[in-house]
Amino acid sequence: MPIASGSWRGSPKRVLLLALLLAAPSACQREPQAVRPEGMPSRARMKAAQIARYGHADAITLNEVAIPVAAPGQVLVEVHASSINPVDTFIREGLRQQRFPLSLPVTLGYDVAGVVKQVGDGVTAVEPGEAVYGQAAVTAGGSGAFAEFAVAQAGRLARMPARLSFTDAASLPLVGVSALQAVIEYMKVQPGQKVLVHGGGGGIGSVAIQIAKSAGAYVATTATGGDLAFARQLGADQVIDYRSQRFDELLSGYDAVFDTVGGETYLRSFRVLRPGGILVSMTHPPKTDLPERYRVTAVDESTRMETASLDALTRLVEAGVVTPHVDRAYPLDRIREAFEDKERGAGSVRGKIAIIVMP
Repeated sequence: MPIASGSWRGSPKRVLLLALLLAAPSACQREPQAVRPEGMPSRARMKAAQIARYGHADAITLNEVAIPVAAPGQVLVEVHASSINPVDTFIREGLRQQRFPLSLPVTLGYDVAGVVKQVGDGVTAVEPGEAVYGQAAVTAGGSGAFAEFAVAQAGRLARMPARLSFTDAASLPLVGVSALQAVIEYMKVQPGQKVLVHGGGGGIGSVAIQIAKSAGAYVATTATGGDLAFARQLGADQVIDYRSQRFDELLSGYDAVFDTVGGETYLRSFRVLRPGGILVSMTHPPKTDLPERYRVTAVDESTRMETASLDALTRLVEAGVVTPHVDRAYPLDRIREAFEDKERGAGSVRGKIAIIVMP
């Protein structure tokens, strides 16, 4: 992952962050975590959370299907845990059909953490028995993470951070890599800069706050309810309750904004930026003339899940820069309830909801 190499001078903490991001993976090699004995599954079938139609959470059914086999370049993972992301809801509801045409039924789920059971031809980065995390989505060449076993592209997996549980590890891939790419690669945040992170109590926002603070930024964030105190605990310097305050009336002259909300929030965010600032959005907003009007850069971020980015995230976790936050966890057979909980409304979940596949 490209990393800004500009003015990263400052306190030792800032220098440490850059060193961690630029470190070669070999610098962080460690013994594999203790896991169950390696080997192929002793059975041919597994449970998987699937949809045969688009719709609400009640469209999900737990089916018994064949365990997939790793093709060349792929890895078969015995899934210990996964987690729910907004994109899982978009896929389930059919809101991404144009971008990701799927043949139903299909197994849902992006984030995965588990143990390698089989590697396909050409895979040398991981071995059977190793604990890994990453992405196993059907939209990214995988078989779906909400299952007892999942196939994933080897280039979308990495060894798990040391001393991290499978549940915590499963909460990180999509939100962690998204935040890392936004803050470091696109915004190129440097000490003393002012950064606004929307949705500070959510999965992506909570990680972005931690990374931006470690980069030496002054961080403001929007949240509500119990998320206000949570965002302060993460290190945010200014926390704005978006239900009672207008962030664009309180903030100005900011160097960067990270938008995970979209809609009116995205449009109003241009007002807080200084000329030459940058707005990075995860919501795929429609094109407008606002970047030209406010003389700023607007970036529509599509997260690139790759081993190098996961390795960089791992180093930040192992150094204590990033701490995962799992609000609650549900077993696989209660995944409908987990989605309903996730979709209840803003401020109802802090961090992530995990899915426990293998206790």
